[in-house]
Amino acid sequence: MVEKKRTRIGLIGCGFYAQNHLHAWTDLKAEGADLVAVCDLDPNKSAAAALQFDAKAYTDAKAMFQAEALDLVDITTQMGSHKALAALAAEHGVAAVVQKPFAPSWGECIDIVETAKRHNTWLAVHENFRFGTAMRRVRSVIDSGAIGTPNWARLGFRTGYDVFKGQPYLANEKRLVILDVGIHVLDLARFFLGEVDHLSCETQKRIPTIAGEDTATIMMRHTSGAVSLVESTYAARKIPDAFPETLVEIEGTEGAIIVTRGETMQVTTQGIFFEEKIGSALLPWTSRPWHGSQEAVLHANRHMLEAFRAGRPASTSGEDNLKTYALVEAAYESAATGQKIRPPVWIPRV
Repeated sequence: MVEKKRTRIGLIGCGFYAQNHLHAWTDLKAEGADLVAVCDLDPNKSAAAALQFDAKAYTDAKAMFQAEALDLVDITTQMGSHKALAALAAEHGVAAVVQKPFAPSWGECIDIVETAKRHNTWLAVHENFRFGTAMRRVRSVIDSGAIGTPNWARLGFRTGYDVFKGQPYLANEKRLVILDVGIHVLDLARFFLGEVDHLSCETQKRIPTIAGEDTATIMMRHTSGAVSLVESTYAARKIPDAFPETLVEIEGTEGAIIVTRGETMQVTTQGIFFEEKIGSALLPWTSRPWHGSQEAVLHANRHMLEAFRAGRPASTSGEDNLKTYALVEAAYESAATGQKIRPPVWIPRV
């Protein structure tokens, strides 16, 4: 039997959260991934990553594409650079995984997807919440039919953790909590309950020193008839803080699922109750309290690698992620107008 060709991977952006991607790709070496190149505008960051992860360092993405025979690039930069870098990958015939948020605007997201389609290149978005161990376990209970058909949910990411310390640029983002973390929770709502017909949103700015909204409360009617409430805030004042966990309540025709702080899942099914721990174990490179989010990167990267190597779309393909990003756009429009909004729909131009 002929051994399948290995996948040569480059990573662009060696900053704060990208370290988890670097570790994850290294862990996937046995599954066919070879991290061969890293790139960052800061030569110290690229050199440090190259040394630690045995890759070649670059400070110019175009030079990396020209010098390396890459199969896949992981774009882990801030969202303002995603469109140009994804276009560069497509022009070189290289598949791309783009960190969420996909881009700063709906129009730029569409441009990224359509550029990849024009060049016939594989494209996915690194939307990792749905790949977390706890959230995948919730989905498995739903899929088992234990709670029947889901018809109501409340999903919350509520924290007072200082996210600005590790990512200070966030304090200057005019569109903040919905686009930074609310997008994750909106994607989970789609993951658990399906597509959305319309939504309404209220935003607040409770931290006076930042530019954007720090709190968003979104109510959605799904096409199935289910209703969900999505909450996200960086201004919570509750102790103990659940950061960085997503708290979940889902009710169905035959029961309910609740995920509490500490990632304990409580399931009621046809009058029977059980409880189990569904959190992540520590890996050699993960640490509390980030370990669940960090392990989700590994699961997401594994999914991307398997899908790419099999020649099939990722579950979080560029086209699929447009449906999540459409909820972000609808939420901001609803907050601005006070109206219920239907999410925009992408009509391909290519």
